[in-house]
Amino acid sequence: MGAPAYPVATGQPIIILKEGTSRSRGREAMKKNILAAKTVAEIVKSSLGPKGMDKMLVDSLGDVVITNDGATMLKEMEIEHPAAKMMVEVAKAQDAEVGDGTTSVVVLAGELLSNAEKLIEREVHPTVIIEGYKKAADKAFEVLSKIAKKVERNDEEVLKRVAKTAMNSKLVAGYKDYLAEISVKAVKHITQERDGDIKIDLDDVKIEKKPGGSIKDTIFVNGIVLDKEVVHSGMPKRIENAKIALINAPLEIEKTEFDARINITSPDQIRMFLEEERRMLKEMVDKITSTGANVLICQKGIDDVAQHYLAKAGVLAVRRVKQSDMEKIAKATGARIVNNIDDLTSDDLGYAEIVEEKKIEDDKFVFIEGCKNPRAVTILVRGGSERVVDEAERSLTDALNVIRDVMIRPEIVAGGGATEAELSKEIRDWASKLHGREQLAAEAFANALEVIPLTLAENSGLDTIDIEVKLKSAHKRGKIWHGVDLASGSVADMMEKDVVEPVLVKEQMIKAATEVASMILRIDDVIAASKLKEEEKGKGPTGTEEFGGEE
Repeated sequence: MGAPAYPVATGQPIIILKEGTSRSRGREAMKKNILAAKTVAEIVKSSLGPKGMDKMLVDSLGDVVITNDGATMLKEMEIEHPAAKMMVEVAKAQDAEVGDGTTSVVVLAGELLSNAEKLIEREVHPTVIIEGYKKAADKAFEVLSKIAKKVERNDEEVLKRVAKTAMNSKLVAGYKDYLAEISVKAVKHITQERDGDIKIDLDDVKIEKKPGGSIKDTIFVNGIVLDKEVVHSGMPKRIENAKIALINAPLEIEKTEFDARINITSPDQIRMFLEEERRMLKEMVDKITSTGANVLICQKGIDDVAQHYLAKAGVLAVRRVKQSDMEKIAKATGARIVNNIDDLTSDDLGYAEIVEEKKIEDDKFVFIEGCKNPRAVTILVRGGSERVVDEAERSLTDALNVIRDVMIRPEIVAGGGATEAELSKEIRDWASKLHGREQLAAEAFANALEVIPLTLAENSGLDTIDIEVKLKSAHKRGKIWHGVDLASGSVADMMEKDVVEPVLVKEQMIKAATEVASMILRIDDVIAASKLKEEEKGKGPTGTEEFGGEE
């Protein structure tokens, strides 16, 4: 059967959609989309909070990722359904914007849709629900700004508390004190103030990974670590008071762009030819050493002959360094990247106290340490296995992000579901003043916010009804920072327990979850083209194979 055809007066059918196109409309389309989004939320729900479980994701090549980071999970899962993909996008956006709360945003969006579905069944129009959700979200922002606790931007204790909360739910929770200290140090080093504005680019923190040892062996380097070794065995392996040249040009004799033939008739000509090549390479090396450089970091290749001359001159050289690493070294040492060796001057050189090749496990790394005013630093992550190191890197990234969030906007709220419980109470009280069906939508929004503390309780094996009653009772008595204390299995003041989160994370979570839920509720018609059948792929216009043929 083809696509639906509609007869007209002439009896000629009008084909609107391509053959094989499927279409679902109205309530049916909405239900399918909500179900797909809720399924994604259900997948990540069990990994929320310190007692949440991890997911093992195996891709088509057999590579394994073990994580409980929401954004990583959803990125690694190959999700097909278009509405479910929107949930993946919302997690990615949360990760890019504030770097934390990725699981929470998906769980909250799923609950908003679940509550909306119940209202749709009661004949409340989706547009009314969307409008109610939008007003409730605005109210939530208003309450957040009222209850948020202002802190000092450079208060290291507060920054450490925020970082520890972000790492609490991760595999590295046992080392959170140690890693929080490293994270705060790293962000402080790269923070720049311009005209009263704070500028923090987390790309300036290089995270280098090396499996082996324990997470406790992770170190902070006041400079850059390169996963490279010194190019020549005759070169020094350690240089103090390093003057560093960064060159984005090959120390090689370049081949001509056109084909050329040189006719050589005597051995002398060969010798002259090779000597000229050597002389040119020696000139390049002399040009570099004349500036006073004793460390050379090259983005391109270095010829064997040039390596020999550099070794003789006592220069430590590293080649084929990535562009991003070159830029970080420039920021850390104050050097300027030069694209032409002839342009290099002593003013272009950077400075570091020590440049040294160190062996870690079986690999060699070059450490550039003790930079004067480093605007780029490195964290070298260690751990028992590759999977542990990967998860430690994700945890550190979360910690760095939340520290940045607090430094950009120095306001915090309590974690453990306390903030969501308070917002839920405030929105429920405010909703009673609304008129019409929007009141139902606002109440549904308030109920949805409670999913965060209740999921934390559920994932810890606590009685959710018990926790819900205690939580509502505490907040009614004005205890705004009471949340789920997983250590005691009851309700407690989370601010006193040092479980704190940046306001930015909460704001972004509510904004993103409301937007994605509204977008999915707005869809009432899904028109999907049929997929190409496997056997039709790779065939030419005639239907025969494009490449190859019969033997």
